[in-house]
Amino acid sequence: MLITYNSCETEIPAIDQKRISDWVNRVVVNNGGEIGEINYYFCSDDYLLEMNREHLNHDYYTDIITFDYTVANIISGDLFISVDTVRDNATEYKCEYLEELHRVIIHGVLHLLGIDDKTDEDQAIMTQKEDESLALLSKID
Repeated sequence: MLITYNSCETEIPAIDQKRISDWVNRVVVNNGGEIGEINYYFCSDDYLLEMNREHLNHDYYTDIITFDYTVANIISGDLFISVDTVRDNATEYKCEYLEELHRVIIHGVLHLLGIDDKTDEDQAIMTQKEDESLALLSKID
């Protein structure tokens, strides 16, 4: 298992990296996968906007971009998270910053596991999986 935490134009948030790595691993295993290499990159809005434009031809801010390198059931990818948008979303959704950050961290992993969120039905499934995963995190020391 290799999960890394990196920064791009911002600091890595104050998270318990070992606990998050254990949690991500459990979520992957619980969903029939095996951890390959997952790299988290915490960045600014501007950095992620430029990536969104360059790689996806999208001209808008987002909280996460996931690059999926999964082969068979070996779950691997690069996940770029805008800490600025996560902070704004936490305010908008009236929740704690770390709670929203955890949701986004696992959201990317769920994408790597093949869960989509393009339709309303898919979004409902994604939200349910996020909620289940967050409940699991609360049980990890």
